[in-house]
Amino acid sequence: MGDTDAGKAKLVARIRRVMGQAGAVERSIVDEGDTLELLMLLSALSGAIDGLTAEVMERHVRRTLADPATDPDPGRADGASVLIKAIRTYMK
Repeated sequence: MGDTDAGKAKLVARIRRVMGQAGAVERSIVDEGDTLELLMLLSALSGAIDGLTAEVMERHVRRTLADPATDPDPGRADGASVLIKAIRTYMK
């Protein structure tokens, strides 16, 4: 992915959270837990996956199109910023 160590650590932390939530879903199913609790667990898992997806997409935009914080071209920086906001909004 070409990320810094801090960037990789952030993504790894997110995926570990996703894995923990998936484990909770599995335990709930195996233990035949309450359906409403299972639905809440699934909702949390879905949100965590969406957050991870948005983070990966944002990092891709910053690396391949423009980083709004550092790009000297205001047009590219503004466009990248708008795209990142759209991604974040869509993934909520």
